[in-house]
Amino acid sequence: MIDAHHHIWLQKDLPWLLGPEQPRIFGPYAAIKRDYLIDEFLADLKGTGIEKSVYVQANWAPNWFEDEVAWVQSVADQSGWPHGIVGFADFTVDDVRPQLDRLKKYPLVRGIRQQLHWHENPLYRFAPHPGLPADPLVRKNIACLADYGWSFDLQVFASQMEDAAGLAESCPDVPFILMHAGMLEDTSPDGVKAWRKGMRRLAACPNVFTKLSAFGTFIHKNDPDFIAFLIKQSLDLFSAERCMFGSNFPIEKLWTTYTDLFAAFRQGAKGLSKNKQQAIFHDTAERIYRL
Repeated sequence: MIDAHHHIWLQKDLPWLLGPEQPRIFGPYAAIKRDYLIDEFLADLKGTGIEKSVYVQANWAPNWFEDEVAWVQSVADQSGWPHGIVGFADFTVDDVRPQLDRLKKYPLVRGIRQQLHWHENPLYRFAPHPGLPADPLVRKNIACLADYGWSFDLQVFASQMEDAAGLAESCPDVPFILMHAGMLEDTSPDGVKAWRKGMRRLAACPNVFTKLSAFGTFIHKNDPDFIAFLIKQSLDLFSAERCMFGSNFPIEKLWTTYTDLFAAFRQGAKGLSKNKQQAIFHDTAERIYRL
């Protein structure tokens, strides 16, 4: 089993994280506003059968983007975990390649994430405006990832999915991993309809894959029925060979344990064939993140 999404936080040397708690998409987070190091992560997943993991950038100060990757690489060199790193680069600059060149010396780098998601609700907003996926400069810079053999972790809301599909089409040699199955935040019938429309548009791009992760983000709980619903919807659109499990730990530690979270995902996928379960919980992540 592979966890294709988790964060290890090292906060004691990051002073901007130690001030007053700021609003976040996942609600109050004082309980995890501390160091979350590899030993605790390994203790959390004990007994689950998880054998590999991918670290996804956790928003260190942008000028420390290399420091983050260097530190995670050092953790992996010492402990054997994680097995892949998704770092950060700023794709809004004139030329992203100097940043990528600084990261290519770290052997576990598999891809890059810059969070492009924007929402009318300021608590859900990260990007400065909704149009980054359509920005020609951003598209040109993300296309450079193909020269490094790296993927792009794509984080957008439903309202941005049309532009995000255009981004993927403009970079056909770059694999895109859609974060959190498109972050369904509006579960009303109209909200689900809009999300499915955007997901269908993204699924039409053969270089887009989706991560089954962070399903508790907007409901702030581990809901097996909701997880089962999102797994089914995602598989209907993308197929198991383009879906992968991710834990989004330690964020989901706010409302559940790793054991209970993984059990809910296994329960949600139990009606699938063994081959499809193997794809979701192992093969897709191993192939796309080259683990």
